[in-house]
Amino acid sequence: MAHAYTPGLMVKHQITVRKERKLPLLGEVLVKKGDSVTNETIVARTELPGPVKAINVANILKIPPQDVPGAMLVQNGDPVLEKQTIAEIKGLFGLFTTKCSAPTTGKIENISQVTGQILLREPPQPVEINAYINGKIIEILPKEGVVIETTGSFIQGIFGVGGETHGAIVIAVQSPDEELTAQHFKPEHKGKIVVGGSFVTYESLQAAIKTGAAGIVVGGFDDADLKKLLGKDLGVAITGKENLGITLLLTEGFGRIPMAASTFKLLKACQGMTASMNGATQIRAGVIRPEIIVPGGIKASETVGKKEEIGIDRKSTRLNSSHTDISRMPSSA
Repeated sequence: MAHAYTPGLMVKHQITVRKERKLPLLGEVLVKKGDSVTNETIVARTELPGPVKAINVANILKIPPQDVPGAMLVQNGDPVLEKQTIAEIKGLFGLFTTKCSAPTTGKIENISQVTGQILLREPPQPVEINAYINGKIIEILPKEGVVIETTGSFIQGIFGVGGETHGAIVIAVQSPDEELTAQHFKPEHKGKIVVGGSFVTYESLQAAIKTGAAGIVVGGFDDADLKKLLGKDLGVAITGKENLGITLLLTEGFGRIPMAASTFKLLKACQGMTASMNGATQIRAGVIRPEIIVPGGIKASETVGKKEEIGIDRKSTRLNSSHTDISRMPSSA
């Protein structure tokens, strides 16, 4: 089993986090500056243009391309329903009719007498972005999104897979060097972020998925199991968009590595609190690390050191994916 370890990741008791949540296209912002939001609050929405289908009407009706406009029952810009007749021709003496129906609901976008094809655009796809963290809106980006601020505990991981999720933190092991096994997962862990110690196997991760856990936080994972989990070699791509049914965050690396005592202690202090978690990782230029954010964090009496700040994440949200850009953090953090 390969081992990898990278020291120096951020583990902060109290820190101010700012997140920029942007739409992939211009749209509508649904909140106001100063509003308090939860991680599930929809802050902005837009519509992505639907895919275009090409329909060869000339071929279906067996007519020359230049005759297609005259056979159309609908025109450019007209809405149509699935299976609606959109073009037809009548045979000799009107005894037989050949029809062309819409394969899907949409809108006619182009009728060509050169190719004999028409273009039918399917309905737009709604896209909404949520706040991801509990916090306050500190800036409105007109027609694009918002900037949200919260103060709480913050933990970076070395590697993760799976996108944004949230849930109450549950500590399932007794110590940071204890392995997280299938037997640790209970029905009450559904929707929770379950914290283990040194390691979790592929089989145990499947048990977590079956239980309905929202996320898993452990020290290490087998790199061979990662390939099995993803169904392919990872390569150098950005993770975070995998549809795994769970988000996995490694605090230490690949291998059987006990979770750092300070990280385990902080997570244990935050047990029962709702956290936001993102497994998105990029290890090449423009480093992105997986993260856990606990708005409010531990009590002030437990805080070590002064409150710090993390700069705004300037990466656009793409289909509910947003990450803290570590490269933009102040060096003091």
